[in-house]
Amino acid sequence: MSTALYPGSFDPVHNGHLAVLESIAPLFDTVIVGVGHNPDKPSGLFTPAERVELLESVTSHLSNVQVALFSGLVTVAVADLGADCLIKGLRGGGDLEVEMQQAHMNRTTGAVPTIFAPGLGSAGLIAGTYVRQIAMMGGDVSGVVPAAVLAGLASKTSQ
Repeated sequence: MSTALYPGSFDPVHNGHLAVLESIAPLFDTVIVGVGHNPDKPSGLFTPAERVELLESVTSHLSNVQVALFSGLVTVAVADLGADCLIKGLRGGGDLEVEMQQAHMNRTTGAVPTIFAPGLGSAGLIAGTYVRQIAMMGGDVSGVVPAAVLAGLASKTSQ
């Protein structure tokens, strides 16, 4: 067993992220949820510090899960955080193509292996982009995010 880094923007963390975490946590001594910034994804609803706080709250039942903030290349974060591999969640075929390209580059440029974890069940197809959009437009996302995130979204969207 070893340490895995599960990187993402987590803006916001949703039930799909938690489903991946709950499925992989038993496989490793430690899973570090790495909160980073992907320049290809819109983000900024929650500050990085707020994302860390929400993740710590909603993963507290997983004793081997830690949360860390990182910036820059994920391959550098792997080394800095002492991880042995990356975990990437897959929602569908489109994710697989993109994630395979990223895994190849991470392995080639940083010697970091990637393990893919499928998003299964009703939480498997949730996307943070849609969660943000629906919440910002006053829609109900209570079925796709944990209660702590729902409260955080309410405070952000009522301003």
